[in-house]
Amino acid sequence: MFAVLCALTALAQNKPRARDLGVQFEGTPGANNAITDVAGVEVGHKTLISGNGKLVVGSGPVRTGVTAVWPRGKQSGEPVFGGFFSQNGNGDMTGTHWLEESGFLDGPVLITNTHSVGVVRDAYLAWLVKNKRLPGTNVFNGSFYTYPIVAETWDGALNDINGFHVKPDDVTAALESAAGGRVPEGNVGGGTGMVCYGFKGGIGTSSRKLTASQGGYTVGALVQCNCGSRRQLRIGGLPVGVELSDNQPLADAGQPYREDTGSIIIVVATDAPLLPHQVKRLARRATMGLARTGSTSGNGSGDIFIAFSTANPRAAATQGPVSVTMMPNDSLNPVFDAAVQATEEAIVNAMAGAETMTGIDGHTVYALPHDRLRDTLKKYGRLAGQ
Repeated sequence: MFAVLCALTALAQNKPRARDLGVQFEGTPGANNAITDVAGVEVGHKTLISGNGKLVVGSGPVRTGVTAVWPRGKQSGEPVFGGFFSQNGNGDMTGTHWLEESGFLDGPVLITNTHSVGVVRDAYLAWLVKNKRLPGTNVFNGSFYTYPIVAETWDGALNDINGFHVKPDDVTAALESAAGGRVPEGNVGGGTGMVCYGFKGGIGTSSRKLTASQGGYTVGALVQCNCGSRRQLRIGGLPVGVELSDNQPLADAGQPYREDTGSIIIVVATDAPLLPHQVKRLARRATMGLARTGSTSGNGSGDIFIAFSTANPRAAATQGPVSVTMMPNDSLNPVFDAAVQATEEAIVNAMAGAETMTGIDGHTVYALPHDRLRDTLKKYGRLAGQ
């Protein structure tokens, strides 16, 4: 396991990110420019890649996985204030009814492919039982019931999605490998087989650090991006998709023309003291970051966002009145700004970190060409250091 973690860390450090390619963004990132800059947050991946050639349902090729985001780390079962927002609901995120009702997020946010939501949900419950972990808001007479948060996007352009290759052990691996620090991006975890704006997509992350006068809080975002058409893609405000429209036909991915029919899951975290209704407002701001990259959330797109605050650590106490702190609404604008900025950069980081991938029936989805991106930024006078 140590060797695997070292390999993942090296992978995260060696891949270029959007800023390395000269893309300019607003705001100041945290130390790792990742959702893990919010103290306590840990991220784990299990990546499944095997087989080549013709699709044989049940055998592969396999291009999928699981990603786990722990709000307080895998050692803590203490809930956080949470909220979610469905920008366009052609997708799934389990457990949101109780999240909406109670205002609490119990446990991790898990992300996988569309047809593996059930096994991921059940595997997390089995993990809780095995490890004798009780969730924080639903315990009765020493037993428990809970509603795991599991979200999905569709990877069937590259993956044998009907082969149900994600297994309980894969969920356990994602849960238990979670760590702070740098986060592997691109073709990893739940994002392994995803397509974003006609290029290879996947997992991406970013963060923003507020100034001392704004409270010094951190806001981070993690995305699993599988949305948009190439003509829509904008990076740094520029029509990058149009500029790169001659780069490898989408027919190679088995999609002659892809409208905005994919999906995106966005997780926003902060240590700012927000109450559930404020966290829900924060989740809605992810829409603005998505829009900056060009998406219009088409009818076939599942764009579902969840946010949480790691402040107020004892708010889920089961007895007695509980005192909590909150930011005044009039002070929230910097937090909203940070969520928008981090979401935008996380999406571009997912594409920058992704690599060309060939999956079922030889379908190939090409990575965003870094050299052409830099040429476009330079053409418009937007290349960092130009």
